[in-house]
Amino acid sequence: MAEDLTIKAKENGPYLVIKEGRVLFALCRCGHSNKKPYCDGSHAKVGFSAEEAELEVK
Repeated sequence: MAEDLTIKAKENGPYLVIKEGRVLFALCRCGHSNKKPYCDGSHAKVGFSAEEAELEVK
């Protein structure tokens, strides 16, 4: 169910999809990953910059 999920946008990093306190996977938000939609760490190489945030899943 959606209420069990949390999505956190890490500062200068990916979206983390979390269920019951466990990270299920990381999604690219810089647009440079070679494994889209998943994060491969490219954000660090390209100097991606963005604020941290927590998104509500409905």
